[in-house]
Amino acid sequence: MNTAVRQSGRQKPGVIRLMIRFLLLAGIIGVSGMLAAAGSAYLLQPPPIQADQSTVVYGADQSIIGEHHNGRQQYWVDLEDISPNLVQASVAVEDDEFYEHSGFDFSRILSAAAVNIRTLSKAQGGSTITQQYARNLFLSHDKTWSRKLEEAFYALRLEAHYGKQEILEGYLNTIYFGHGAYGIEAAARLYFDTSAEDLSLAEASLLAGVPKGPSYYSPFSHPERANERQQLVLSAMERTGVITAEEKESAEHAPLSLEPPGQLSDDRIGPYFQDHVQSLVEQKYGMDPKQGGLRIYTTLDPELQKKAEKWIRYEIPKESELQGALTAMDPETGDVRAMAGGKNYQESTFNRAVDAARAPGSALKPFLYYAALEEGFTPLTSFRSEPSEFTIGEQGQTYAPGNYGEIYADDFIPMYEALAVSDNVFAVKTHLSLGPDALVNTVKDAGISSDLSPIPSLALGTQNVKPLHLTNAYLPFANGGKKTEPRLITKITDDEGNVLVENEPEINQIFDPRKTYVVTDMMKGVFDVSMDAYTSVTGRSAAHLFNRPLAGKSGSTDYDSWMAGFSPDLAAGVWIGYDDNRKMNHAEEGQISKRIWAQFMEEGLEDELKMDFPAPDGIVKTPIDPETGLLASEECGPSRTIAFEKGTEPQRSCTEELENRQVTNPEENPNQKEEQLPGQEEKFWERLKRWMQP
Repeated sequence: MNTAVRQSGRQKPGVIRLMIRFLLLAGIIGVSGMLAAAGSAYLLQPPPIQADQSTVVYGADQSIIGEHHNGRQQYWVDLEDISPNLVQASVAVEDDEFYEHSGFDFSRILSAAAVNIRTLSKAQGGSTITQQYARNLFLSHDKTWSRKLEEAFYALRLEAHYGKQEILEGYLNTIYFGHGAYGIEAAARLYFDTSAEDLSLAEASLLAGVPKGPSYYSPFSHPERANERQQLVLSAMERTGVITAEEKESAEHAPLSLEPPGQLSDDRIGPYFQDHVQSLVEQKYGMDPKQGGLRIYTTLDPELQKKAEKWIRYEIPKESELQGALTAMDPETGDVRAMAGGKNYQESTFNRAVDAARAPGSALKPFLYYAALEEGFTPLTSFRSEPSEFTIGEQGQTYAPGNYGEIYADDFIPMYEALAVSDNVFAVKTHLSLGPDALVNTVKDAGISSDLSPIPSLALGTQNVKPLHLTNAYLPFANGGKKTEPRLITKITDDEGNVLVENEPEINQIFDPRKTYVVTDMMKGVFDVSMDAYTSVTGRSAAHLFNRPLAGKSGSTDYDSWMAGFSPDLAAGVWIGYDDNRKMNHAEEGQISKRIWAQFMEEGLEDELKMDFPAPDGIVKTPIDPETGLLASEECGPSRTIAFEKGTEPQRSCTEELENRQVTNPEENPNQKEEQLPGQEEKFWERLKRWMQP
């Protein structure tokens, strides 16, 4: 028993000695590491005191449309040209021991470490101004232990080779103040439209508080929080003795006149476009545009971009919560010439042109009728427009699509008229007669990557697509059946001109040029107010806004309004709707997309020749009698010229064999794809009587 006790007593000194040896060894290793790091910091060459060069973004005309500065901005100012109020405020609130330490404030580091251990996080920082500057120059802002070690080493290098004034100057020129403003000069201009040199104590104390949380303490977005932070900054300045209590009180009550938000970042032309370019540079090419030194050459037309933004702002009521998107492309190359992802970038940076997926409605019908042409239909192929109910699926469900306003012809109508007036019953009958996959395959061939289901309502555009994709899918109709991928970037070089990325247009023949021309010719009818149809053409409200050959198609759902179309030189698509998917008031809001599109196209093409669409070989343009669908004759009255693939146009005249025509036999009408329905004979004789009247 006693022996056991004595053995236990002999073990304790051994454990203690082991712990002491371990701590000594850890201390030796730690000190050696610190000495090695310090020695390396002194032996290595001085790190660059300024950030990398700016990344410059160019438009299609080689003009500069934007820059990424990685904190440097274009406004680097010397320390003596920065208001002492701002310098003192920043030191007081960010690092009041800045002039005493050698890059580290160990009391702050230990305090932050204690908080992080207690909360099991790395949320609390103890970084000095030198460490923050090192992070801005060289590192990401990820809160990882490895990044902290790198930050500490860079801070050592900065302190080893530069004086406090140089470090402070660099810090104040690279710190982020929110809303695209890097550096104090950019921030002073952004928030107060003044220079950093002229900042008052009240202005300086407000700005010095922003970098702690540029979004959280934004004077634009959260003025109350910014004011509370300003009080903290002023208290820190009083505590450190750089201002008196009277000066503090005076600054707290001094009136501040903030500029309207966004005037600095508005110097970017096409901010939605540039955001998407930045995303492509990062995700597709694995580069960081904020690192600097890149030259990014884009397809944006600055003048066309201004017109796109102009018409969206003009047509969408300012007080309305309606949003809009517009994309404009070159049909031949696929180059994106303009992109507006919303009506106001400063209010919402969400890019609806590339990220919003919405139902296109009838804007999908041109692809349906192209698929029909491939199956032997012609522009004169007829179905009956009337309330219809279809039995679908194995369970025998019924589907009853309706026309807008429940307006029907109650008669057979040809395809060209069905497209112009956007007859939904005709579209569903066409879709079902072609089979469920024809439209899906055609749309995918055109470049729409959405996961579409071959359901009957797909003919009416009930499944979502993105505005950029829809505009791009229209290009084959304007480009002889050639599909072109959207191109935003033509070339990326480094600052010495070495080409890092070069993009040529991606062009593939996917559609038959004759059939695409026939569809294009039918799409021109959308704006033909002279068409003798049973109801108005859908482009009627916009037809008077342009004076050149254009083809297009509108689309609408309860929640969306679309207009897409093209000339030989330019294609554009417009979407209008609410972000929260609320229903639109189509009586008041349903025509906005058409007006934006029409006015943008007219103004955007004002310097271009008024060229019609060139017809490929194998196309014949034939005058047709709208009443009979046969070849026109003066005796039959007004005619309409329609494009056909050669060999599919009618061969008989409207004056031939009218009395002998077997109206009860549908096989006599080669353009008719539907079985005889009751009432057809009466309708035909009514038309005949009207034709024979003097």
